[in-house]
Amino acid sequence: MSVAWLSTEDANPEPKRARVDIQSALSFLDEDNIKTIQPHNNALVVMLRMGGYDVKRVMVDQCSGAEIMYLDLYKGLNLRPEDLTVYDSPLASFDGNVVVPKGQIRLPMQAGSVVVEVDFIVVDAYSLYTAIMVRPWFHALRAVSSTLHQKVKYPSRGQIEKIVGSQSSAR
Repeated sequence: MSVAWLSTEDANPEPKRARVDIQSALSFLDEDNIKTIQPHNNALVVMLRMGGYDVKRVMVDQCSGAEIMYLDLYKGLNLRPEDLTVYDSPLASFDGNVVVPKGQIRLPMQAGSVVVEVDFIVVDAYSLYTAIMVRPWFHALRAVSSTLHQKVKYPSRGQIEKIVGSQSSAR
């Protein structure tokens, strides 16, 4: 006759639990429209911290492929011509004109608690905006935007942070 010895652990095994990482979804709800003027057709214009300064009238445009900084902002940030690196590919502006860039510069961009290095192409052209933020910034920040809700949302430290647009700046 054989005898099997069981420990109390073997006799009452606890079920194993799968480790589940819960991530918040980046989404927009009707409540995100609170404090926006509806209906509207405004561009998404925000304030961001750029190179240590709060910069207003930054347009958010997910359709473009290159971050743009206008020369007035470049000078306003006290950057010098020698801070630029060469960037000599011409760009087409919104109005269809060809613009030759002054150069390119990499600056830290802060959104809430997240800092992302961004390569800006500096142009000397007229614009109502100081800069244009586009896909590379969104991808680095892991962000999504909604012009309808006038917000950018992105994950940070296990939460969803948001940047709220300024409809008055967009008009």
